[in-house]
Amino acid sequence: MSSTDPSFADRVVIVTGAGSGIGRAAALAFAEHGAQVLGVGRRAQALEATAREHPAVVPLAIDVRAPHAADTITAAATDRWGRIDVLVNNAGVTALMPLAEATAERITDLFEVNVTAPSLLARAALPQLRETRGSIVNVSSTYGRRPLPGASHYAATKAAVEQLTRSWALELAPAGVRVNAVAPGPTESEALGAAGLSPELLAQIKKQEAERIPLGRRGEPHEVATWILRLADPDAVWLTGQILAVDGGLELI
Repeated sequence: MSSTDPSFADRVVIVTGAGSGIGRAAALAFAEHGAQVLGVGRRAQALEATAREHPAVVPLAIDVRAPHAADTITAAATDRWGRIDVLVNNAGVTALMPLAEATAERITDLFEVNVTAPSLLARAALPQLRETRGSIVNVSSTYGRRPLPGASHYAATKAAVEQLTRSWALELAPAGVRVNAVAPGPTESEALGAAGLSPELLAQIKKQEAERIPLGRRGEPHEVATWILRLADPDAVWLTGQILAVDGGLELI
């Protein structure tokens, strides 16, 4: 899609995790293609930085795990623009947690952010999505399918996202609401840094990941955002229940 293509003109898009990485790239890409975008995230300054890059992005600083967050987010969009056409469930957390170090608190935190929050947000947006015959795009991971020793519970949350995607697609098809997901491979973002890794370990992990990817490098956020837009595109009316690997070929090995 070119930046002059108004394929999302007059449409309203919610993007969670819009303060950095794939979420920021997706919010800006939708805005460049004519959408009004509600960029959601925990960090107000990061969201404001995203919003400064395009006037069609409106920031909303809120923790998706907070009580009533889903209703607050959907109300912010409908009160301002009167509709919701696309929900991008991108917000997520990563945690390196070998089984020997697993705790109930850390497991619960992973599932609250990566599974429960997007589920509640999708539920809250559903009445509007039914009206607009809109779509949901979930963001999974290459590790929703591939095993990830040392971070099995993170991988399990992404496997859950993929099964939610397929199940919602069937459940919502009679209403004309499409549900798809992207499964990015290792992508440049702040997620690994936010997991509390040392700079040395971070650099080592990035190098090892790049060496395993058939195309020889980690991805860039805009390369994933491109496919989020395409899955949500109003012209993709016969595509639902799909998990698209955007991973430089990592899924193939």
